[in-house]
Amino acid sequence: MKLLRFLQDYIGFIVRGGPTFYLWLAFLSVLIGGWIYGYYQQLTLGMTVTGLTDQVSWGLYLANFIFLVGVAAGAVTVVFPAYVYKHEGLHDVAVIGEMIAIFAVTICTLFVFLHVGRPDRIWHMLPYIGVMNWPSSVLTSDVVVLTTYLFLNAITGFYFLYQKYYNRPINKRFFMPIIYLSIVWAISIHTVTAFLMATFDTRAMWHTGMMPIRFIITAFAAGPAFIVIVLLQLKRHTALVVQDSAINFLMQLVTWCLGIALFLTLSEVVIELYQGSGESYGLRYLMFGMYGLTDLVPWFWASMGLTAGAFLMLLFPSIRLNQEVIPYICTMAFVGIWIEKGMGLVIPGEIPSPIGEFSQYVPSTIEIMNSVGIWAFGFFLLTLLLKGAAGILSGEVRHASRHEAY
Repeated sequence: MKLLRFLQDYIGFIVRGGPTFYLWLAFLSVLIGGWIYGYYQQLTLGMTVTGLTDQVSWGLYLANFIFLVGVAAGAVTVVFPAYVYKHEGLHDVAVIGEMIAIFAVTICTLFVFLHVGRPDRIWHMLPYIGVMNWPSSVLTSDVVVLTTYLFLNAITGFYFLYQKYYNRPINKRFFMPIIYLSIVWAISIHTVTAFLMATFDTRAMWHTGMMPIRFIITAFAAGPAFIVIVLLQLKRHTALVVQDSAINFLMQLVTWCLGIALFLTLSEVVIELYQGSGESYGLRYLMFGMYGLTDLVPWFWASMGLTAGAFLMLLFPSIRLNQEVIPYICTMAFVGIWIEKGMGLVIPGEIPSPIGEFSQYVPSTIEIMNSVGIWAFGFFLLTLLLKGAAGILSGEVRHASRHEAY
Protein backbone atom coordinates (compact mmCIF):
# COMPACT_ATOMS: atom_id res chain seq x y z
CA MET A 1 0.00 0.00 0.00
CA LYS A 2 2.81 2.41 0.80
CA LEU A 3 4.43 1.85 -2.59
CA LEU A 4 1.08 2.28 -4.31
CA ARG A 5 0.44 5.58 -2.50
CA PHE A 6 3.92 6.80 -3.45
CA LEU A 7 3.33 5.91 -7.11
CA GLN A 8 -0.11 7.56 -7.14
CA ASP A 9 1.23 10.84 -5.77
CA TYR A 10 4.39 10.70 -7.88
CA ILE A 11 2.58 10.01 -11.16
CA GLY A 12 -0.20 12.43 -10.32
CA PHE A 13 2.35 15.21 -9.84
CA ILE A 14 4.42 14.59 -12.97
CA VAL A 15 1.40 14.66 -15.30
CA ARG A 16 0.15 18.00 -13.96
CA GLY A 17 1.45 21.23 -15.40
CA GLY A 18 0.70 24.49 -17.16
CA PRO A 19 0.32 25.27 -20.88
CA THR A 20 4.08 25.52 -21.43
CA PHE A 21 4.62 22.08 -19.92
CA TYR A 22 2.01 20.46 -22.16
CA LEU A 23 3.22 22.32 -25.26
CA TRP A 24 6.74 21.06 -24.60
CA LEU A 25 5.52 17.47 -24.29
CA ALA A 26 3.36 17.86 -27.41
CA PHE A 27 6.35 19.15 -29.40
CA LEU A 28 8.45 16.20 -28.27
CA SER A 29 5.59 13.83 -29.14
CA VAL A 30 5.57 15.11 -32.72
CA LEU A 31 9.29 14.35 -33.03
CA ILE A 32 8.75 10.92 -31.48
CA GLY A 33 6.09 10.30 -34.12
CA GLY A 34 8.70 11.05 -36.78
CA TRP A 35 10.97 8.44 -35.20
CA ILE A 36 8.19 5.83 -35.26
CA TYR A 37 7.59 6.51 -38.95
CA GLY A 38 11.31 6.49 -39.76
CA TYR A 39 11.92 3.27 -37.86
CA TYR A 40 9.01 1.62 -39.67
CA GLN A 41 10.60 2.61 -42.96
CA GLN A 42 13.95 1.21 -41.83
CA LEU A 43 12.43 -2.08 -40.68
CA THR A 44 10.43 -2.61 -43.85
CA LEU A 45 12.94 -1.36 -46.44
CA GLY A 46 16.13 -2.34 -44.65
CA MET A 47 19.32 -0.45 -43.91
CA THR A 48 19.42 0.82 -47.49
CA VAL A 49 17.42 3.83 -46.27
CA THR A 50 20.46 4.89 -44.22
CA GLY A 51 23.71 6.37 -45.46
CA LEU A 52 25.69 3.39 -44.17
CA THR A 53 27.81 1.38 -46.60
CA ASP A 54 30.20 -1.55 -46.55
CA GLN A 55 33.05 0.95 -46.04
CA VAL A 56 31.32 3.00 -43.31
CA SER A 57 29.15 0.66 -41.25
CA TRP A 58 29.11 2.79 -38.07
CA GLY A 59 27.29 6.07 -38.52
CA LEU A 60 25.06 8.56 -36.75
CA TYR A 61 23.34 5.95 -34.57
CA LEU A 62 26.52 4.64 -32.94
CA ALA A 63 27.99 8.15 -32.80
CA ASN A 64 25.08 9.10 -30.53
CA PHE A 65 25.42 5.86 -28.59
CA ILE A 66 29.10 6.43 -27.80
CA PHE A 67 28.49 10.04 -26.79
CA LEU A 68 25.53 9.21 -24.54
CA VAL A 69 27.46 6.52 -22.70
CA GLY A 70 29.79 9.35 -21.67
CA VAL A 71 26.87 11.51 -20.51
CA ALA A 72 25.62 8.60 -18.40
CA ALA A 73 29.08 8.07 -16.92
CA GLY A 74 29.30 11.80 -16.18
CA ALA A 75 26.55 11.44 -13.58
CA VAL A 76 29.19 10.06 -11.23
CA THR A 77 30.64 13.58 -10.99
CA VAL A 78 27.63 14.41 -8.78
CA VAL A 79 27.27 11.12 -6.92
CA PHE A 80 30.96 10.64 -6.04
CA PRO A 81 31.62 13.98 -4.28
CA ALA A 82 28.14 13.94 -2.74
CA TYR A 83 28.47 10.59 -0.97
CA VAL A 84 32.22 10.00 -0.70
CA TYR A 85 33.41 13.53 0.12
CA LYS A 86 30.12 14.65 1.70
CA HIS A 87 29.75 17.71 -0.52
CA GLU A 88 26.65 19.33 0.95
CA GLY A 89 25.55 21.23 -2.14
CA LEU A 90 25.81 18.19 -4.40
CA HIS A 91 24.26 15.84 -1.83
CA ASP A 92 21.03 17.82 -2.03
CA VAL A 93 20.77 17.20 -5.80
CA ALA A 94 22.64 13.90 -6.25
CA VAL A 95 19.43 12.14 -7.25
CA ILE A 96 19.19 14.51 -10.24
CA GLY A 97 22.43 13.03 -11.54
CA GLU A 98 20.92 9.55 -11.20
CA MET A 99 17.83 10.61 -13.17
CA ILE A 100 20.10 11.94 -15.93
CA ALA A 101 22.00 8.64 -15.96
CA ILE A 102 18.70 6.76 -16.43
CA PHE A 103 17.80 9.09 -19.31
CA ALA A 104 21.19 8.70 -21.02
CA VAL A 105 21.45 4.90 -20.70
CA THR A 106 17.87 4.43 -21.90
CA ILE A 107 18.29 6.35 -25.13
CA CYS A 108 21.81 5.13 -25.88
CA THR A 109 20.38 1.60 -25.69
CA LEU A 110 17.67 2.63 -28.15
CA PHE A 111 20.37 3.81 -30.54
CA VAL A 112 21.83 0.30 -30.47
CA PHE A 113 18.44 -1.08 -31.50
CA LEU A 114 18.34 1.45 -34.35
CA HIS A 115 21.79 0.41 -35.52
CA VAL A 116 20.94 -3.29 -35.58
CA GLY A 117 19.32 -4.04 -38.92
CA ARG A 118 17.62 -7.12 -37.49
CA PRO A 119 16.57 -6.21 -33.93
CA ASP A 120 14.96 -9.65 -33.57
CA ARG A 121 18.52 -11.03 -33.42
CA ILE A 122 19.78 -8.71 -30.72
CA TRP A 123 19.40 -11.56 -28.23
CA HIS A 124 22.74 -12.82 -29.56
CA MET A 125 24.37 -10.22 -27.29
CA LEU A 126 22.94 -11.82 -24.14
CA PRO A 127 25.70 -13.49 -22.08
CA TYR A 128 25.92 -17.29 -22.39
CA ILE A 129 22.81 -17.38 -24.61
CA GLY A 130 23.67 -15.67 -27.87
CA VAL A 131 26.42 -16.32 -30.38
CA MET A 132 28.41 -13.29 -29.15
CA ASN A 133 29.20 -14.90 -25.83
CA TRP A 134 30.56 -13.03 -22.84
CA PRO A 135 33.33 -12.31 -22.02
CA SER A 136 34.92 -13.05 -25.40
CA SER A 137 32.76 -10.37 -27.06
CA VAL A 138 33.54 -6.80 -26.01
CA LEU A 139 30.17 -5.70 -27.40
CA THR A 140 28.40 -8.12 -25.06
CA SER A 141 30.43 -6.70 -22.17
CA ASP A 142 29.16 -3.26 -23.12
CA VAL A 143 25.56 -4.49 -22.97
CA VAL A 144 26.17 -6.09 -19.55
CA VAL A 145 27.72 -2.99 -17.93
CA LEU A 146 25.14 -0.59 -19.41
CA THR A 147 22.17 -2.69 -18.29
CA THR A 148 23.64 -3.07 -14.82
CA TYR A 149 24.35 0.66 -14.55
CA LEU A 150 20.75 1.44 -15.51
CA PHE A 151 19.40 -0.81 -12.74
CA LEU A 152 21.85 0.56 -10.15
CA ASN A 153 20.78 4.15 -10.80
CA ALA A 154 17.10 3.25 -10.90
CA ILE A 155 17.37 1.44 -7.55
CA THR A 156 19.31 4.15 -5.73
CA GLY A 157 17.44 7.07 -7.29
CA PHE A 158 13.91 5.84 -6.64
CA TYR A 159 14.76 4.35 -3.25
CA PHE A 160 16.04 7.76 -2.15
CA LEU A 161 12.91 9.50 -3.46
CA TYR A 162 10.66 6.92 -1.81
CA GLN A 163 12.31 7.40 1.57
CA LYS A 164 12.18 11.18 1.25
CA TYR A 165 8.50 11.04 0.32
CA TYR A 166 7.81 9.30 3.63
CA ASN A 167 10.31 11.49 5.51
CA ARG A 168 12.36 8.48 6.54
CA PRO A 169 16.15 8.18 6.65
CA ILE A 170 17.83 5.96 4.12
CA ASN A 171 19.12 2.57 5.19
CA LYS A 172 22.85 3.10 4.68
CA ARG A 173 23.66 -0.61 4.91
CA PHE A 174 21.47 -1.14 1.86
CA PHE A 175 22.00 2.17 0.07
CA MET A 176 25.72 2.94 0.31
CA PRO A 177 27.10 -0.35 -1.12
CA ILE A 178 24.96 0.21 -4.22
CA ILE A 179 26.19 3.81 -4.45
CA TYR A 180 29.83 2.69 -4.28
CA LEU A 181 29.18 0.00 -6.87
CA SER A 182 27.49 2.52 -9.19
CA ILE A 183 30.53 4.81 -8.93
CA VAL A 184 32.84 2.04 -10.07
CA TRP A 185 30.34 0.99 -12.72
CA ALA A 186 30.16 4.53 -14.12
CA ILE A 187 33.86 4.37 -14.95
CA SER A 188 33.48 0.87 -16.38
CA ILE A 189 30.70 1.67 -18.85
CA HIS A 190 32.76 4.22 -20.76
CA THR A 191 36.00 2.28 -20.38
CA VAL A 192 34.43 -0.82 -21.93
CA THR A 193 33.03 1.31 -24.78
CA ALA A 194 36.55 2.65 -25.38
CA PHE A 195 37.90 -0.91 -25.36
CA LEU A 196 35.25 -1.82 -27.94
CA MET A 197 36.77 0.69 -30.37
CA ALA A 198 40.42 0.34 -29.38
CA THR A 199 40.44 -3.40 -30.06
CA PHE A 200 39.84 -2.81 -33.80
CA ASP A 201 43.45 -3.21 -34.91
CA THR A 202 42.46 -2.51 -38.54
CA ARG A 203 41.21 0.97 -37.56
CA ALA A 204 44.37 2.92 -36.89
CA MET A 205 42.61 6.01 -35.55
CA TRP A 206 40.87 3.96 -32.84
CA HIS A 207 43.62 1.46 -32.12
CA THR A 208 45.37 3.33 -29.30
CA GLY A 209 45.79 2.87 -25.57
CA MET A 210 44.79 6.51 -25.06
CA MET A 211 41.20 5.82 -26.09
CA PRO A 212 39.89 4.97 -22.55
CA ILE A 213 41.54 8.07 -21.08
CA ARG A 214 40.13 10.25 -23.83
CA PHE A 215 36.67 8.81 -23.30
CA ILE A 216 36.68 9.34 -19.53
CA ILE A 217 37.95 12.92 -19.76
CA THR A 218 35.36 13.97 -22.34
CA ALA A 219 32.65 12.22 -20.30
CA PHE A 220 33.65 14.26 -17.26
CA ALA A 221 33.30 17.42 -19.33
CA ALA A 222 30.07 16.71 -21.25
CA GLY A 223 28.26 15.02 -18.33
CA PRO A 224 28.71 17.82 -15.77
CA ALA A 225 28.03 20.44 -18.47
CA PHE A 226 24.64 18.86 -19.12
CA ILE A 227 23.96 18.48 -15.39
CA VAL A 228 24.67 22.19 -14.84
CA ILE A 229 22.20 23.12 -17.60
CA VAL A 230 19.56 20.89 -15.99
CA LEU A 231 20.16 22.16 -12.45
CA LEU A 232 19.93 25.80 -13.50
CA GLN A 233 16.68 25.12 -15.34
CA LEU A 234 15.26 23.36 -12.29
CA LYS A 235 16.39 26.22 -10.09
CA ARG A 236 14.59 28.68 -12.36
CA HIS A 237 11.37 26.79 -13.06
CA THR A 238 10.75 24.67 -9.93
CA ALA A 239 10.85 25.06 -6.16
CA LEU A 240 14.05 23.01 -5.94
CA VAL A 241 16.89 24.76 -4.10
CA VAL A 242 20.25 24.36 -5.85
CA GLN A 243 23.22 25.71 -3.91
CA ASP A 244 25.80 27.81 -5.73
CA SER A 245 28.55 25.57 -4.33
CA ALA A 246 27.18 22.66 -6.39
CA ILE A 247 27.19 24.68 -9.62
CA ASN A 248 30.65 26.11 -8.94
CA PHE A 249 32.15 22.67 -8.27
CA LEU A 250 30.74 21.22 -11.48
CA MET A 251 31.89 24.22 -13.52
CA GLN A 252 35.46 23.82 -12.26
CA LEU A 253 35.33 20.18 -13.30
CA VAL A 254 34.01 21.09 -16.77
CA THR A 255 36.77 23.68 -17.19
CA TRP A 256 39.70 21.45 -16.39
CA CYS A 257 38.37 18.39 -18.20
CA LEU A 258 37.81 20.51 -21.30
CA GLY A 259 41.41 21.70 -21.03
CA ILE A 260 42.75 18.15 -20.71
CA ALA A 261 40.57 16.96 -23.61
CA LEU A 262 41.92 19.74 -25.83
CA PHE A 263 45.48 18.85 -24.81
CA LEU A 264 44.93 15.19 -25.73
CA THR A 265 43.48 16.19 -29.11
CA LEU A 266 46.40 18.52 -29.80
CA SER A 267 48.87 15.81 -28.82
CA GLU A 268 47.26 13.37 -31.25
CA VAL A 269 47.31 15.95 -34.05
CA VAL A 270 51.01 16.78 -33.55
CA ILE A 271 52.15 13.15 -33.26
CA GLU A 272 50.12 11.80 -36.18
CA LEU A 273 50.65 14.66 -38.60
CA TYR A 274 54.34 15.10 -37.82
CA GLN A 275 55.28 11.55 -38.68
CA GLY A 276 52.98 11.49 -41.71
CA SER A 277 52.42 7.71 -41.61
CA GLY A 278 49.49 5.81 -43.08
CA GLU A 279 47.92 5.86 -39.62
CA SER A 280 47.42 9.61 -39.98
CA TYR A 281 45.14 9.32 -43.03
CA GLY A 282 41.95 9.30 -40.97
CA LEU A 283 43.00 12.43 -39.09
CA ARG A 284 44.12 14.19 -42.26
CA TYR A 285 40.82 13.30 -43.88
CA LEU A 286 38.96 14.72 -40.88
CA MET A 287 40.94 17.96 -40.64
CA PHE A 288 41.59 18.85 -44.27
CA GLY A 289 39.82 16.31 -46.46
CA MET A 290 41.46 14.00 -48.98
CA TYR A 291 40.87 13.34 -52.68
CA GLY A 292 38.19 16.01 -52.79
CA LEU A 293 36.20 14.45 -49.92
CA THR A 294 35.66 17.26 -47.41
CA ASP A 295 32.23 16.71 -45.81
CA LEU A 296 33.69 16.05 -42.35
CA VAL A 297 36.10 18.99 -42.31
CA PRO A 298 33.54 21.57 -41.03
CA TRP A 299 32.55 19.17 -38.25
CA PHE A 300 36.11 18.95 -36.91
CA TRP A 301 36.73 22.68 -36.89
CA ALA A 302 33.28 23.38 -35.42
CA SER A 303 34.07 20.97 -32.58
CA MET A 304 37.45 22.57 -31.95
CA GLY A 305 35.94 26.05 -32.03
CA LEU A 306 33.15 25.18 -29.60
CA THR A 307 35.28 23.29 -27.06
CA ALA A 308 38.24 25.68 -27.21
CA GLY A 309 35.95 28.71 -27.03
CA ALA A 310 34.11 27.28 -24.02
CA PHE A 311 37.38 26.43 -22.27
CA LEU A 312 38.91 29.87 -22.79
CA MET A 313 35.81 31.65 -21.51
CA LEU A 314 35.58 29.41 -18.44
CA LEU A 315 39.13 30.32 -17.43
CA PHE A 316 37.76 33.67 -16.25
CA PRO A 317 36.05 33.38 -12.83
CA SER A 318 33.72 36.28 -13.64
CA ILE A 319 32.30 34.20 -16.50
CA ARG A 320 32.54 30.78 -14.85
CA LEU A 321 30.50 31.96 -11.84
CA ASN A 322 27.90 33.87 -13.86
CA GLN A 323 24.80 31.67 -13.83
CA GLU A 324 23.17 33.72 -16.58
CA VAL A 325 25.99 32.93 -19.01
CA ILE A 326 27.21 29.43 -18.16
CA PRO A 327 24.19 27.56 -19.64
CA TYR A 328 25.25 28.84 -23.08
CA ILE A 329 28.89 27.93 -22.48
CA CYS A 330 27.93 24.47 -21.22
CA THR A 331 25.83 24.02 -24.36
CA MET A 332 28.89 24.91 -26.45
CA ALA A 333 30.97 22.31 -24.61
CA PHE A 334 28.20 19.69 -24.82
CA VAL A 335 27.68 20.11 -28.57
CA GLY A 336 31.42 20.33 -29.23
CA ILE A 337 32.06 17.01 -27.48
CA TRP A 338 29.06 15.44 -29.23
CA ILE A 339 30.70 16.30 -32.55
CA GLU A 340 34.14 15.17 -31.36
CA LYS A 341 32.88 11.79 -30.13
CA GLY A 342 30.65 11.20 -33.14
CA MET A 343 31.39 12.79 -36.50
CA GLY A 344 34.95 13.50 -35.35
CA LEU A 345 35.83 10.01 -34.09
CA VAL A 346 33.44 7.28 -35.20
CA ILE A 347 33.24 8.24 -38.89
CA PRO A 348 36.87 9.16 -39.73
CA GLY A 349 38.03 6.09 -37.82
CA GLU A 350 36.50 4.00 -40.61
CA ILE A 351 38.14 6.01 -43.41
CA PRO A 352 40.19 4.84 -45.19
CA SER A 353 39.03 1.23 -45.11
CA PRO A 354 41.54 -1.54 -44.24
CA ILE A 355 42.30 -1.89 -47.97
CA GLY A 356 42.84 1.86 -48.42
CA GLU A 357 39.47 2.88 -49.88
CA PHE A 358 38.28 6.45 -49.27
CA SER A 359 34.55 7.11 -49.14
CA GLN A 360 32.18 9.71 -47.79
CA TYR A 361 29.37 9.22 -45.28
CA VAL A 362 26.36 11.52 -45.05
CA PRO A 363 23.47 10.60 -42.71
CA SER A 364 20.23 10.01 -44.58
CA THR A 365 16.97 11.81 -43.81
CA ILE A 366 15.69 8.64 -42.12
CA GLU A 367 18.79 8.47 -39.89
CA ILE A 368 18.38 12.10 -38.85
CA MET A 369 14.64 11.67 -38.26
CA ASN A 370 15.20 8.58 -36.13
CA SER A 371 18.02 10.17 -34.14
CA VAL A 372 16.06 13.35 -33.43
CA GLY A 373 13.06 11.24 -32.41
CA ILE A 374 15.09 9.19 -29.93
CA TRP A 375 16.55 12.35 -28.40
CA ALA A 376 12.98 13.69 -28.16
CA PHE A 377 11.87 10.49 -26.41
CA GLY A 378 14.79 10.90 -24.04
CA PHE A 379 13.87 14.49 -23.21
CA PHE A 380 10.22 13.44 -22.73
CA LEU A 381 11.36 10.81 -20.22
CA LEU A 382 13.84 13.18 -18.58
CA THR A 383 11.21 15.90 -18.20
CA LEU A 384 8.96 13.56 -16.24
CA LEU A 385 11.82 12.12 -14.17
CA LEU A 386 13.11 15.56 -13.23
CA LYS A 387 9.65 16.95 -12.48
CA GLY A 388 8.96 14.10 -10.07
CA ALA A 389 12.38 14.27 -8.43
CA ALA A 390 12.23 18.06 -8.01
CA GLY A 391 8.74 17.81 -6.55
CA ILE A 392 9.81 15.33 -3.88
CA LEU A 393 13.12 17.06 -3.11
CA SER A 394 11.39 20.43 -2.66
CA GLY A 395 8.61 18.94 -0.51
CA GLU A 396 5.80 19.61 -2.99
CA VAL A 397 5.15 15.87 -3.18
CA ARG A 398 5.11 14.14 0.19
CA HIS A 399 3.08 11.80 2.32
CA ALA A 400 -0.02 13.46 3.73
CA SER A 401 1.05 12.83 7.34
CA ARG A 402 4.42 14.55 6.88
CA HIS A 403 5.00 17.71 8.88
CA GLU A 404 8.77 17.99 8.96
CA ALA A 405 11.36 18.51 6.26
CA TYR A 406 13.58 15.61 5.29
